[in-house]
Amino acid sequence: MGVYIALLRGINVSGQKLIKMTELKRMFEELGFSRVQTYIQSGNVLFESAEPQQGEEPLSKRIERGIEEVFGYQVPVVIRTLDELVHILANCPFPADTLAPGESLYAALLAESPSPEGIERLLACRSDIDDYHLAGDEVYILCRQGLGKSLFSNNFLEKKLKVAATTRNWQTMNKLVQLGQAMELG
Repeated sequence: MGVYIALLRGINVSGQKLIKMTELKRMFEELGFSRVQTYIQSGNVLFESAEPQQGEEPLSKRIERGIEEVFGYQVPVVIRTLDELVHILANCPFPADTLAPGESLYAALLAESPSPEGIERLLACRSDIDDYHLAGDEVYILCRQGLGKSLFSNNFLEKKLKVAATTRNWQTMNKLVQLGQAMELG
C-alpha cells in the first residue's frame, strides 16, 4: 500500500466550495481508500491505496469525479506520493532556514507537466520582489511580502502554464510529510 496525498484546489476559500473535512474523509473511504486523514480545512487528504497513481483511471480523476458526485463541485485534485513530497522538500532551491524576516516559501503543485510553450510563458516573467523556480511539476515560490501581494499567485501560474495547480505554504508541506511518515510507520 502506498501513501498518497491529495491536494484539492480552491475549496473552503472565501465561502466558496464548502466541504466539511469529516464528509470529505468519508467520501475517500467510500471510494475504497484506507487510513484516510485530513489536514486543515484547505483540502489536504492523506490516504493509502494499493492502486497505482496513474492506473487505468488516474487517482486524481477518480477523486475529482467523487467530489462532483457527492458535493456537486468541480474541484481539481493534485496527487503526490509521500516520496514525491519528501523530494520536493529536499530539493527546494530556496533554503527555508535562510529566509529573512517577512519572507515566506510556497510550493505550487501542478496537476500535470506544463508544455514547452507554457514553460516559456512563465520563464519570461520576473518580479523585482519575489522569485520562483520551476522544477518539473512544481513551482517553488519565494515571497518577500506574502503570497497575497506576489505576482506568482496560483491563478497567475495556471494562466501562464495552462495547467491546474494548487499552492501550499512550506509549513503545510512539512506537516503533510510528517503525517505521511507517521502513516508509513503506523
